[in-house]
Amino acid sequence: MKIFKKYRAVLTPRQKSALKKERLMVIFSGLLLGLSFPPFPVPVFIFFAFIPYLKVIENRNSLGEINRISYLMNFVFSLVTLYWVGSWTKEADPFLMISGALLLFVNPALYLIPSTLYYFSKKTFGKKISLLLFPFFWLAFEFLYSVTDLRFPWLALGNGVVKFNYFIQIADIVGAYGLTLIILFINVFIYLSIKERGRNKKLFVYYSTAASLVFIAVIVYGSLKVSSYEKSGKKIKVGLIQPDFNPWKKWEAGNLDEQLEIYLKLSEKAARENAKLIVWPESALPVYLLSGNYENEVRKIHEFCDRNNVYLMTGMPDINFFYEDDTVPEDAKQTAGGIKYTSYNSILFFSPFKRDVEKYAKIMLVPFGERVPFLEELPLLDKLITWQVGISSWNVGKEIKIFEPNKYFKVAGVICIESIYPYFVSKFVDKGADLLVVVTNDSWYGYSSGPFQHKEFAQLRAVENRRAVVRAANGGISCIIDPLGRTISQTGLFERTYLAGNAELRNDKTFFTSYPLLFPSISLMISGIVFVMFLIKRVIKNEKSN
Repeated sequence: MKIFKKYRAVLTPRQKSALKKERLMVIFSGLLLGLSFPPFPVPVFIFFAFIPYLKVIENRNSLGEINRISYLMNFVFSLVTLYWVGSWTKEADPFLMISGALLLFVNPALYLIPSTLYYFSKKTFGKKISLLLFPFFWLAFEFLYSVTDLRFPWLALGNGVVKFNYFIQIADIVGAYGLTLIILFINVFIYLSIKERGRNKKLFVYYSTAASLVFIAVIVYGSLKVSSYEKSGKKIKVGLIQPDFNPWKKWEAGNLDEQLEIYLKLSEKAARENAKLIVWPESALPVYLLSGNYENEVRKIHEFCDRNNVYLMTGMPDINFFYEDDTVPEDAKQTAGGIKYTSYNSILFFSPFKRDVEKYAKIMLVPFGERVPFLEELPLLDKLITWQVGISSWNVGKEIKIFEPNKYFKVAGVICIESIYPYFVSKFVDKGADLLVVVTNDSWYGYSSGPFQHKEFAQLRAVENRRAVVRAANGGISCIIDPLGRTISQTGLFERTYLAGNAELRNDKTFFTSYPLLFPSISLMISGIVFVMFLIKRVIKNEKSN
């Protein structure tokens, strides 16, 4: 406490007033960023949200000063957009609530990476160059955040403009990663133009023109893409089943027959509307369906597919037991009786008149919710962190899977949070998928921003790869999204229903699908060079001082 009192004592009234003003400015930046994201219908805010923040960090000199104010902005940003992660419902798992609360404080700390890189650049190349490099620092962080064990790239800036349909069309070239760069460069150019106004007319015109041209070029590209879009002529009718089960209670034993009956009745209705692909949501039934203990339930599903001549994709827990030592994978777990096994959050694919069931095992698991980060390095964490619903220890899937039941269509399914990873989803399309399916369960989060954000982020995956995306969610939002990222039809939240409609099939590839890591790679390279140059300069300075 004495330290803080001493720090406050050295501040003059003018300095205190300036500090308060700076804090209000970055809080305003955080609010604008948060209000840019779904479900709020004001994505335009994101194009100038960084301006107050940029002014503040440009006037701060030390790394501590820059990072303290950066943390404040990103805390407000996280609070507005991620408040829902803890669920905060009366039935919510206590660990989920704790994780949600911790995320609100930990997530902003990770966002200090781009501000630290900005500081390194400022000390090496000066203010103006550092501002122009800031977009690359931010994107480098966004990408790194998506590939570590702690990955949660929910607040990638490209996600903030998903409601601006013309603007996101360029994602078929640059992806959500490129949208982040575009958004930040517009912010930087506007800030620099404001800074030069009344001081250097030539630079004012230069920067304001740059901001305008970037924005207009993206809009023109988008409008041309939408107006000239030609459908492939191929389509498949899908039936999306939304059972609206309570996610906390469906894991309780005793109601399996009732749940399956609801799925089959809704699926029959979709089949009567000529749906050829039926999709059930993530973890549709709370059992390991193919474990050998549910032959009657498996038989009913096969009979449904045979009777209606339809294919069925469903999210489902899956387990594999190993009794031969030489077949046991390295990541196998062990039962109390010593039997080795692996368990996955999976998609099962049923075909009519066939008894082999194809599988896809989820690869991108939710940190803490589905898998404890750094479990291999710290195995004791597995016993300390486990949800009451028992889903925090899935194995990691190994294979990008395409389901190709016939020559007419190839479909890929991703599970829940996998749909927010641009480069990951592009792998399925690059491998041949002409339709993307998302199975999910967002019911944990009630009537919050979470289900809306998750659904709308999927629209970017449609644009990036020019693929229709169909989404089956336990309690909503289930929907059909066209390759232009427009929602053709959707269900409401928390209603037991089904949705039948046509989804376009395409087999062409976008530039982004072929080169999804181009802009992250450039950003990482630039960030790496800046970091190395900073270290070299620091070493040279130390040698001279000695």
